[in-house]
Amino acid sequence: MNKRVKKRVARFLILGVATFFVFQFTSGCFSFRMSQKEMAKYFADKPVKPITNDLQVDDRTIRYVSAGEDSKPTVIFFHGAPGSWSAFVDFLADTSLLDQACLVSIDRPGYGHSNFGKSEYSLKRQAELMAPVLKKHKNTPNILVGHSLGGPVIARMAMDYPALVDALIMVAPSIDPDLEPNEDWFRAPLYTPLLRWILPTSFRVTNDEIYFLEDELIEMMPLWENIKAPVTVIQGTEDKLVPAGNADFAKEQLVNSPEVKIVLEEGMNHFVPWQRPDLIKTAITYYISRPLWDWNTTELGKPQ
Repeated sequence: MNKRVKKRVARFLILGVATFFVFQFTSGCFSFRMSQKEMAKYFADKPVKPITNDLQVDDRTIRYVSAGEDSKPTVIFFHGAPGSWSAFVDFLADTSLLDQACLVSIDRPGYGHSNFGKSEYSLKRQAELMAPVLKKHKNTPNILVGHSLGGPVIARMAMDYPALVDALIMVAPSIDPDLEPNEDWFRAPLYTPLLRWILPTSFRVTNDEIYFLEDELIEMMPLWENIKAPVTVIQGTEDKLVPAGNADFAKEQLVNSPEVKIVLEEGMNHFVPWQRPDLIKTAITYYISRPLWDWNTTELGKPQ
């Protein structure tokens, strides 16, 4: 090995080690989760004080935060990747929504405080792990809101547990396998044992999910007919992360949904919960005001 090659190898190793330590030292900055202290500070001047809940499901812990009266219709939020329940913290503080509903936001498996860093790429398994939260609210209508990767998660929950799901609001959802970008060129190396531990924890979990997402969506293809709840899809035309064609895919696949509403917003990007929360709030209010009990007690039946 000549001197020039040795220098290049040395530089590569130094860069690799430096990158590793930078990622590790900054990992906490990219956790995308809110501590109990931060949560208390945020809600200190708010009329509502949410409750933190930890649910044990098999060997996993599912963390969720709830606010409002549990006798009212339940709205359950599912974040994207990366993220945590706090992606919807502003909704949980919205008094106009709290007047109408019990609001719940979940840390999906591997994120937030749901075994942070322990990935679960299977959407079927994610649905199994979070279904007990829906069961705790089985005596009221359950309206599920899923943003980005949370979109296919709530779709899978409606496929596998139709009697527990009364309405779906999919916000910029990654649901069409044909529209998933070909990113294996960098996601595959990042999934290897050598490189995956270099990533900050949230990004490692995200990479694990997205690396297998296309296969998971293909597996879901025959199950779309199982969704018998009304659905709203909110999508922006300028979404660079999730193509607008996903909304068309939803309309094609939801053959047994009693109602499919597509809200296609010109010029809107992917970050709907923070830039256009009014669109999500309008959809929630719409379903709360609809006779969801009639749709589900007469057609599907709520479990007792």
